[in-house]
Amino acid sequence: MNFVRRQFLKLAVPVLAALFPSGQGAWSQTARVIKIVVPAGPGNGSDILARLLTEQIGRAQGITAVVENRPGAANIIAIEAVAGAAPDGNTLLMVGNPFVFNSLVRKLNYDPLTRFEPVCLLVNTPQLIVVNNTSPYHTLAELLDAARAKPSALTLASFGPASTLHLAFEQLKRAANVDMIYVPYPAGTAPAVHALLGKHVTAVMGGFTELADQVKAGELRALATGARSRIESLPDVPTIAESGYKDFEIDVWFGAVVPAKTPKETVSQLAGWFTAAMKAPEVNAKLDALALHPIGVCGADFGAFLRNQYEDYGRMIRETKIKVE
Repeated sequence: MNFVRRQFLKLAVPVLAALFPSGQGAWSQTARVIKIVVPAGPGNGSDILARLLTEQIGRAQGITAVVENRPGAANIIAIEAVAGAAPDGNTLLMVGNPFVFNSLVRKLNYDPLTRFEPVCLLVNTPQLIVVNNTSPYHTLAELLDAARAKPSALTLASFGPASTLHLAFEQLKRAANVDMIYVPYPAGTAPAVHALLGKHVTAVMGGFTELADQVKAGELRALATGARSRIESLPDVPTIAESGYKDFEIDVWFGAVVPAKTPKETVSQLAGWFTAAMKAPEVNAKLDALALHPIGVCGADFGAFLRNQYEDYGRMIRETKIKVE
């Protein structure tokens, strides 16, 4: 290296350092881009939630926040992709019940409790049992009575197989002592709804955010919700517990995690961004309209929740003997 070039570099380095300061704060306020990977297609409850929050976070923090949909293989494709991402806080994964559930019914290349750092448990959302608007069944009792009278003649569809809703269906079958056929739709609730509208299945169990439009339009009839209490926008729809199955509840939730070994201060920063985004009035109003109920449990408390879910699901899977087909 010649003398002129060495002198130029000596002068240039401090100038560049002044123009582009190092450190977490400078990076987060300038060129930072965070990506939230959603293990489902557009229109799913987790996708809607991710888009609401990334838009608010990007606006509030002055960063670029994007959503990437990576559906398939019961969420496993997206989960494995994020498990292998750099632990820098720039790649997050939107997770739900399958994040824990899959590890109990499938052979995986990752452990959900050790390969990720919990950021926040964000929301939970009610589930509905719905029928076609031309169906002869107007209550859950009528549907289950018919299933009891005609074993193996009626069908219920949902996302599956070996999913949270599949497990909920098996529990309801046991509680009601009925023999209904489960019809799984690995691609999600949307194709199950299309099958119901086409009268190819008797009923569907799915999320409020994915069924509300058809219910409100009168295309589908809601028989019951798996939530602990009635849905504010559907006050006439009873809970499954109110329909005669005491303490029956389907708890479906969404949260965010990052790869293991992400620095604690980065995880805390992300948790702060998410909780602030959910408290923003314009976001909170939209969450409320979609029956996405904010929780905002973060860090170690979310980690404890995941471990409890693992234990609870393990017990329920043993009781129902549910398996991947």
